[in-house]
Order: sequence, then C-alpha cells, then structure tokens
Amino acid sequence: MLRDNTGSVTVEAALSLAVLVTVAAAIVGGIATMAAYISAVDIAGAAARSHAIGVDYAPPRGSVSVAEDGGMVTVTAQVPAALFDVSATAVYPVEFR
Repeated sequence: MLRDNTGSVTVEAALSLAVLVTVAAAIVGGIATMAAYISAVDIAGAAARSHAIGVDYAPPRGSVSVAEDGGMVTVTAQVPAALFDVSATAVYPVEFR
C-alpha cells in the first residue's frame, strides 16, 4: 500500500475497499435470492398439495396461481427476492373428493 506525503492511504486502497464491499453485497444478495427460491419451491408444493385435497392455502409470502387440468393441479408460486422475483412450479394429482 502506497502512502502520499501526509501518510494517508492512497486511492488504490479506497477503490479496493469499495470493490470488496460491492462483492460482499453481491454474495449476500445471491444467498438471499437462493433462499427465496427454496421458499418458492416449498410454497408451490404446499399449495399444490392443499388444492389437491380441497384445503384453502394462504402463502406466507408472495403469490400463487393455481390451474387444474386432467386430474392434475399445477401451482406456480412467485416470491420477491433481493435481486429479482423468483418462481417455482409444482404439480400434484387431485385426490378423490
């Protein structure tokens, strides 16, 4: 690390610190987005199972869309995440009612 005549840290150190903070923020955002995707998969599966057996389901976060065709329930869950919204789809057979 180079120092100028007054003994203060140079621009290179400031830029390096800014890059490290940016990379750390990107890593945290990526981990948060992956956690949201796992949540979307869980929500889609739970909503599909609930609809298939005739039980109402309210997702803890995000939204779900349900479609039933040919004895199969297809649910798509959308969950907001740190970097972008994520979605997951689950298919479950309809139970006889």
